[in-house]
Amino acid sequence: MALPNSEFKNTKNLMNRETVSQRIKRRLQLNEIFKYIFLAGLVFALVVLSTLIYDIVSKGAGWVDLDFLRNFPSRRPEQAGLYPALIGSLWLMLLIVPMVFVIGVGAAIYLEEYAPKNRMTSFIEVNISNLAGVPSIVFGLLGLTIFVRVMELGNSIMAGALTLGLMSLPIVIVASQEALRAVKMELRHASLALGASKWQTTFNVVLPSALPGIITGIILAVSRAIGETAPLIMVGAATFISTTPSNIFSDFTALPIQIYNWTSRPQAEFQNLAAAGIIVLMTMLIAMNSVAIYIRNKYTNRH
Repeated sequence: MALPNSEFKNTKNLMNRETVSQRIKRRLQLNEIFKYIFLAGLVFALVVLSTLIYDIVSKGAGWVDLDFLRNFPSRRPEQAGLYPALIGSLWLMLLIVPMVFVIGVGAAIYLEEYAPKNRMTSFIEVNISNLAGVPSIVFGLLGLTIFVRVMELGNSIMAGALTLGLMSLPIVIVASQEALRAVKMELRHASLALGASKWQTTFNVVLPSALPGIITGIILAVSRAIGETAPLIMVGAATFISTTPSNIFSDFTALPIQIYNWTSRPQAEFQNLAAAGIIVLMTMLIAMNSVAIYIRNKYTNRH
């Protein structure tokens, strides 16, 4: 005997409720499972990171002192220092920052504020994003070909800075574009409505509002560049040097190169020196990232 329509509908609704309830229960169970999987991954990463930091600090902390920072490299571990490498890294930073700021931020402003929104612009933006993920050794080969050989800069600080700056540009451009996109269109419209030109609006309204994100992107890009070894090896940075650079065309070394040199030696003392060099490099990177966070928070509160 067929069920009445009302009973059939009630049975169908009950089945739907049971099905939905089972699906919700299954999803909640999967949610709990994945939550613990991700938590386990986080704990594993923290354990590995903590182990590495402990190993570095335990080996190198006793070697970090004023003499270590101001001494020149030596075959005797107790007399060795990283002063030339430290000065070389500072030279690189001083050259990279203005380069990536002018070119990177300028390119981002053009692409975001002035370039027509067409296929060519989209093609350029996609390729810039792809360049941000290219291995650093590729930029090293490019620097060796163009800056060292074609432009005949040799194994100089300028060749290394141009190579690292070229590697940092895609990161700065992408970060600057994201910062410019985050500025509300109402600010642009209000400025234009008051009679300001496009350039005045960009320079006086949009750029100051986007400055926290831009500066953060620049510092993070430079932090990555300062920690790179492969591009500097390709352009011929010295693994052992007993003088400090006198100008941008001098031979040089840098902290990653000096650390690499020490790790390649079999003596345990040089391994400890490498750990001490890593501590100095990590301190520089943490300081740069802290400055980026401070500037971002300061300008965010202001604007």
